[in-house]
Amino acid sequence: MADIFYFKPQAELDAGSNLKGFIDLCRNKLTVFGSELQFDDNSWDITDYLNIKGFGNKRHRLVFSRLESVNDGLPTSMPEPFLSFAKSYMRYMHGVHPIMDYAKRLTGLRAVNDALSENAGCPDPVRIDALILNRAAQIVGKKYTEVVAYRVGGHLEMFAKFLTENRLTIVPVLWRNFLKRPSDTVRVGKEFDKRRQSKLPSEAALDALPKVFCLATEPVDVIVSSVVAILLSSPSRISEVLMLPENCEVCQKQRDNEDEAYGLRWSAAKGAGPMVKWILPSWISVVKEAISKIKTITTEARRVAKWYEDNPGCIYLSGDLENIRGQEWLSMAEVRKIIGLKGEAGAYRWCSGLKLKRNASRHVRFEDVQNAVVNMLPKGFPVLDPDTGLKYSDALFICRTDELGKRKASYNWMIEPISIDQINDGLGGRSAYGFASIFSRLGFAEPDGSPIKITTHQFRHYLNTLAQSGCMSQLDVAKWSGRQDIRQNAAYDHVTADDMLMLIRDAVGNESKFFGPLAKIPKRVLILRDEFARLMVPTAHTTDFGFCLHDYTMSPCQVCMDCIHCVELICLKGDEEKTERLKKRLDESIELLKRAENAVGEGYAGSDRWLEHHRSAVKRLTELCSIMNNPDVPVGSIIQLASPKSSTKRLNESIKVPNAHNSAVISKAVNDDIERKEN
Repeated sequence: MADIFYFKPQAELDAGSNLKGFIDLCRNKLTVFGSELQFDDNSWDITDYLNIKGFGNKRHRLVFSRLESVNDGLPTSMPEPFLSFAKSYMRYMHGVHPIMDYAKRLTGLRAVNDALSENAGCPDPVRIDALILNRAAQIVGKKYTEVVAYRVGGHLEMFAKFLTENRLTIVPVLWRNFLKRPSDTVRVGKEFDKRRQSKLPSEAALDALPKVFCLATEPVDVIVSSVVAILLSSPSRISEVLMLPENCEVCQKQRDNEDEAYGLRWSAAKGAGPMVKWILPSWISVVKEAISKIKTITTEARRVAKWYEDNPGCIYLSGDLENIRGQEWLSMAEVRKIIGLKGEAGAYRWCSGLKLKRNASRHVRFEDVQNAVVNMLPKGFPVLDPDTGLKYSDALFICRTDELGKRKASYNWMIEPISIDQINDGLGGRSAYGFASIFSRLGFAEPDGSPIKITTHQFRHYLNTLAQSGCMSQLDVAKWSGRQDIRQNAAYDHVTADDMLMLIRDAVGNESKFFGPLAKIPKRVLILRDEFARLMVPTAHTTDFGFCLHDYTMSPCQVCMDCIHCVELICLKGDEEKTERLKKRLDESIELLKRAENAVGEGYAGSDRWLEHHRSAVKRLTELCSIMNNPDVPVGSIIQLASPKSSTKRLNESIKVPNAHNSAVISKAVNDDIERKEN
């Protein structure tokens, strides 16, 4: 546990003196990132202090470079005095407010450094003011996407607050992030199409994946395609999948029938806790096959891990090499056999790289080789996941070193966890740099010939979108995805406006799906049901309570801001967030009704009309809430209330529109005529 010291600025000191005190505290007293941290180094390895899962042996570093050289092989360091302050800020903030996405915090500091350094300015932190932060935000906005820029802007706002509270600038910095949060509610236009395309796998990818799953023979292809099969069984994070235990499968008899439920033991990230993720019956055979394939490839690695666990400090030797264990000295030929290298020259280079001492006859001590190999065991061995206590010997996703790499033979004596980068590379993450993927190796590509590329998180977005389009309740979507907050569902909902329209149109005339006037279609009217649905529902957009069917190309809304009295309001059973809004509006309307009754009693002019309006609103909201809470109404049902007898009048109720294909509604007169024919 790192020692945390809170910095207390001195009111009698100027900004420069407080800044020196802050840097001295962070350099000499803090133990965040380790007491042995080399503060003057411009690259800090902080891997051991981040609980980031699924990245295998990848190291995470803080590189204090300028923004323009961040991707260079030898990046240019920030200049002093900002460099020491940036190091101090990163170390201090990780102690008082640790985050996993440390890169965006550092990106904000790089942008501030660039803003201070413009026009040959001195990058002194005490000079930071609102103008400097405005310029830093502009730099971030130009260099990164809207999503990344918005989040970096949030860190800049936190940075400004920190400077002011600790008296580290000449003038107080009162600054708010002006970089806009990208809208994720608009479902039409190029921006939505672009966002949807970036979040969901392409059709070519979805078509190729089942074929790859069947055709894969190489270990890396089998592992990657099997991981995809698991990711497609339920909305999951790749870090959760890679932390599955070997005995992850759960079978349970159903009470109602003889069928057997099948699921996977799961440890959800972001606080959702352990659970069993039950698999859809249609997907059970696929997941079982995927788990079986993975176990076949990783069994030997678990056996090696178990050996090291039972024999600490000893090197694993295959059966034909056990006779070497008792020797004091090893020849290069024997080292080659142990390590699995080609030729004695390879063994010589291996020993030289590890600086193993050799005698006159170029022999090395067995003990030195053994210690070198044991020191190569993964950090934290034998525990893979400290949060759950999962050991390497019990993990599903481990392999022998380089077993999924380019070498034809793996290192039989060493193990490693399968990492997110290996899965991403297999899905085409680095195809632009010449790295082969499971698709390119088996001859699959996009229709235009470009390589297929998918990210593991796209499957989570894809399944959430399918659930939303299938009218699964928001609570069920959140539980299925392992979320604690249903509000997070919105970021994964990519249902198009056309899909929403199709959902409503399909429900028109179906009394089991639609509740309201459009549920009853005249049986003897000479018009197809689909045509009738298109006439009645030409367009739709989202509202606070559901969907609005009004066509603004025909006329403005005549009951604007009074949706509850509008027949064009459509509500969806199962949308928990909008149901809560309806309940809140009902509570507010009841209170307003009481006030209107009091106003009528006191004789206020015009209060009788408000009383009538609020009575109608309470009645309609009560009816709507009762339907939404009725367990007999199936989840996914479309709810529409009948036309109200309200003081709010629709101008188009008695207007006939000549061109029915362009009309937003069928006139009241036509509806009445249809009803007479029906009766």
